[in-house]
Amino acid sequence: MRMKKLASDRLHILYMPKWYPHKYDPMPGLFIERHGISTLPFNDVSVLYVHADNNQKKPVYEFVISKDEPLNTIRIYYKRAATGFSPLDTLINSCRFVRSHLKGIREIRKRHGKIDIIHVHVLTRHGVIALWEKIRHGIPFVVTEHWTRYLPSTNTFNGTFRKWMTRIVAGRASAIMPVTANLRDAMIDCGLKNKNYIVIPIVVDINMFSPNHDKNAGEKARIIHVSCFDDQQKNISGITRVIKRLSEKRQDFSVDMVGEGIHYDELLAYGDEMGVKDTYATYFGLRENEALAELMKAADFMIMFSRYENLPVVILESYACGVPVISTDVGGIREHMNADLGILLDSEDEDAFYNILDNMLDNYHNYSAEKIREYAVSHFSNEVIGKQLSEVYKAVAKS
Repeated sequence: MRMKKLASDRLHILYMPKWYPHKYDPMPGLFIERHGISTLPFNDVSVLYVHADNNQKKPVYEFVISKDEPLNTIRIYYKRAATGFSPLDTLINSCRFVRSHLKGIREIRKRHGKIDIIHVHVLTRHGVIALWEKIRHGIPFVVTEHWTRYLPSTNTFNGTFRKWMTRIVAGRASAIMPVTANLRDAMIDCGLKNKNYIVIPIVVDINMFSPNHDKNAGEKARIIHVSCFDDQQKNISGITRVIKRLSEKRQDFSVDMVGEGIHYDELLAYGDEMGVKDTYATYFGLRENEALAELMKAADFMIMFSRYENLPVVILESYACGVPVISTDVGGIREHMNADLGILLDSEDEDAFYNILDNMLDNYHNYSAEKIREYAVSHFSNEVIGKQLSEVYKAVAKS
């Protein structure tokens, strides 16, 4: 029987994320890492990330143990099976996924001691591992959910077995922490019942993302768009058409298009075709950390024209820089939007987007960078989110 922790004890939390920075891409799951960092003043945090590797030959399992990261992190890369027979590959890869986690959990116990709580980031498979550890060792687990698959606009929570297993895992979690109330409601509508839903948003590095108090008004307003360049979700082609239309009326603006993704080359070509590339729109490709923050600080306002979202971290980072936002009213964005922060509009409404952009170019200077920044600090800072997470951990440990 597990001993209950005292409220004053530091807890050892094991993060098991679906997405996390890895050797092939430093960007996925950065917001998950920031969640873990935010709670370090109150708890010890280890991370176990497992990645299927198409390039790996030998060994089947490669352990990479971090030495210079803020969180105790073990990454396990397992060789993705490629027998040519899909059902067999699925079976082999599922076994390797499970075995990687069990190996990793043993290694984390050996290095960092007893695990008090497992924190799953994104269901379903990681939740199954956590449920097994709860049944076998009595370790409670909590879940943070970020995924859009439960939203009616995406309708990608499919498969009878997946739904059944996800509902079982959700019901056995000690808490479920979606990043927005909108996502919480969507999960409940999908049958993921739990008595302890607690909305805790994404954390923002408010030191890296901060206002540029020396910013001077230029001849042209600087607009910024940051995304993964998935046009089906982000509707960047729609942004391009509106930029083109606006440029035919006025020439006192430029747009920094930041990011890369599956449609980047196509969208670059479309910008060229529409005559806005290198005239009204500059395509920067991927920018990370300080390089991204510098572009955000230089902006006068941000634009998003997505078809579906949860709560994009780039909007919150824009707030931290004191920069207002124009966004479509999708997902949980309206939960953190008011007249002091920016403007919402309907998805796909290019006429409304054009008119709002036109008006914003004349009025963006009326927004208070201090008010916008204060909202970010009071809602998304390490101190705020870290305390919220730690309160959940304490309650779970005492239950």
